[in-house]
Amino acid sequence: MSRPGPRVPPTAAVVGSVNLDLVARLERLPAAGETLSARGVTRVPGGKGANQALAAARLGARVRLFAAVGDDPLAGEALALLRDAGVDLAAVTVADGHPTGTAMIQVDDDGETTIVVDAGANAALTVRAGDLDADVVLTVLEVPDEAVATAMAAPGFTVLNAAPARAVPGDVLAGVDLLCVNATEHGVLAAHADLDGVAAVAVTHGAAGAELRRRGRLVARAAPPRVDAVDGTAAGDAFTAALALALATGLDDDAALRRACRAGALAATRSGAQPSLPTLAEVDVP
Repeated sequence: MSRPGPRVPPTAAVVGSVNLDLVARLERLPAAGETLSARGVTRVPGGKGANQALAAARLGARVRLFAAVGDDPLAGEALALLRDAGVDLAAVTVADGHPTGTAMIQVDDDGETTIVVDAGANAALTVRAGDLDADVVLTVLEVPDEAVATAMAAPGFTVLNAAPARAVPGDVLAGVDLLCVNATEHGVLAAHADLDGVAAVAVTHGAAGAELRRRGRLVARAAPPRVDAVDGTAAGDAFTAALALALATGLDDDAALRRACRAGALAATRSGAQPSLPTLAEVDVP
């Protein structure tokens, strides 16, 4: 049975994580066992699910976020930019006994990052399949396996951003319309499953661009515009949201991949995960 065409504007249900990011800026990333002095530490809303929800909203979608936060002061701070952007937060629950998720992020002068996440309330997220009525249903691996499986069984255009990388069961991958990974994540998943059986797989290679494969067959390659990168924390989230919406609304593979590469590159030019995310006007240029 064919799916109905997307609504205008398209709707997106994001099953994902919410964090408050603690971001340290350094000249370079430390080596193992090394202590360096940061130029300062900032607090920024983040979490891969929340980032992609905000990215989709800024790219023109009507977004509902399914997530869990703690009963603590960090929750309001972590949700602030989503609320300001009009993301529907009615399905964000408070997980008793769990703190709001946090991420400790180091960013060097070339925009390279290291990220350590404490899941907190994200580990308690549950979601019901019947609630996921949207054109695009997107999830990440910062939430429990059960939530990922439920999201990927939804009737919409299903998108899995497989980060942080871990093995994903074959029956879950069978329900994925679009898998988005970087080269390292692709290697982790490919060691446990045949990714040539996934409907579409997008692999990012940083400044070298990205490629899109359908059932293992290369269908598109694209390079991002040249930019001065300052923070790559949310580049992958911007890429994923842009590609998901572009493909779900009928843009051809080449144009969709170019738009996604541009979104990721623009996000890398700004500091902080959610503040970096571009708008549709910035991404959708000739």
